[in-house]
Amino acid sequence: MSTAETLMPFDEAMERYEPVLGLETHVELGTASKMFCGCPTAFGAPPNTQVCPVCLGLPGSLPVANEKAIESTIRIGLALNCSIAEWCRFARKNYFYPDMPKNFQISQYDEPLCFDGYLDVEVGGTTVRIGIERVHLEEDTGKSTHVGGATGRIHGADYSIVDYNRAGIPLVEIVTKPIPGADRLAPEVARAYVTELRELMRALGVSDVRMEEGSLRCDVNVSLMPRGGTEWGTRTETKNVNSLRSVERAVRHEIERQAAILAEGGRIVQETRHFHEDTGITTSGRSKEEAQDYRYFPEPDLVPIAPARDWVEELRAKLPELPSVRRRRLQAEWGVSDLDMAAMHNADAIDLVEATVAAGAPPADARKWWMGELARRANESGTTLAELPITPGQVARVCELVASGALNDKLARQVLEGVLAGEGSPDEVVEGRGLKIVSDEGELAALVDQVIAENADAADKVRNGKIAAAGALVGGVMKASRGKADAGRARQLILERLGVSE
Repeated sequence: MSTAETLMPFDEAMERYEPVLGLETHVELGTASKMFCGCPTAFGAPPNTQVCPVCLGLPGSLPVANEKAIESTIRIGLALNCSIAEWCRFARKNYFYPDMPKNFQISQYDEPLCFDGYLDVEVGGTTVRIGIERVHLEEDTGKSTHVGGATGRIHGADYSIVDYNRAGIPLVEIVTKPIPGADRLAPEVARAYVTELRELMRALGVSDVRMEEGSLRCDVNVSLMPRGGTEWGTRTETKNVNSLRSVERAVRHEIERQAAILAEGGRIVQETRHFHEDTGITTSGRSKEEAQDYRYFPEPDLVPIAPARDWVEELRAKLPELPSVRRRRLQAEWGVSDLDMAAMHNADAIDLVEATVAAGAPPADARKWWMGELARRANESGTTLAELPITPGQVARVCELVASGALNDKLARQVLEGVLAGEGSPDEVVEGRGLKIVSDEGELAALVDQVIAENADAADKVRNGKIAAAGALVGGVMKASRGKADAGRARQLILERLGVSE
């Protein structure tokens, strides 16, 4: 019998089994107040300072639904091509856990606000349509922190503390239909879906979707079916995966783990699992082989929701340009290939390039610096492009200095380095480091004469018609000027001095 740690190589697993995915994504809405009370929702406040009798579930307190949260949920549903319910209601989902102050969660059960939609994603040059089962609205839980022990989980901890600031924040759950047919692209499909969903939430302005802060969390469901089979296998649910890379890694690991178990005649246990960022593996959480009885019943303290059709259509008419439409427009405007656009999308650079173009840079130059030198520095520092301490306006200024001839690419890289190091604006770095290109004719001519005198052999070759030898002389000028010379003008002066024309 295989253990949970035994893995089958991914390629072998794909030869023997077909994966079926399901993704449940939770999005904290960016409303000013909580779902059923007036408490603020700002992230990072001192523990248990953003609470009141309603979100603490104290006796006699009554909830009032947040209209803005309902509107945001409808807009999400419309953007996901969902049908919007004409009538639905909240329900009580009863279960005990320390971070549920009421011991029940106000959610939606069999009557979601939005249902039966889809989202298209691009993976490997093909479009994959992800069916959306439902989009429903609920309240978030508090946050438990388990202190002591080696895992950060409740098992083995010395004690736990609970912060109820998050309890009651509006939470939208987006549940996909089962996704068969992704085959060996399943990990990439999962990542692409969550990436597109995150961009969609940003475009709608309904959430900051910061996965590192928990405002976007994903539960990853994976099952395997033997090749040629017709019955889906038992699924596992990896809970609260909180980065795009981890979504992909969690799917891949579960495929490799489940394949190893099935190949040795074992059975997959239907359970929740935890993903570990440091090792990239999943470990068992709690069994879900028996259906949980949450004793759902209609929430008696809230009236049903019946969105007026004219209001829904008004919201539909005001939807912003969706990310996929925007990418196609920008690709046409910038004249870039599918491959280049996909690279910018994967690097999360489209917003940065667009802002740099808006600040005056040509699209090709903006893309060159963000996807080249700046991407390299982001990788080296283990950060994202957006987290680099440089603005699109500053990158546009570097592009302008290069276009004007004040900088060449080598000097521009030094300017970017200085800006990232906190030495000021591009112009301040140029001034402080003395990086302006040598374009003064007299100074440049003196450097050319010096290099010709020091490299008589190369100069003779040029005089004798071997024009390619001029490259060594240009290199000498660049070295003597510490990379500050105008290479094109230096070449012209060298040929003039040696009486040779191109």
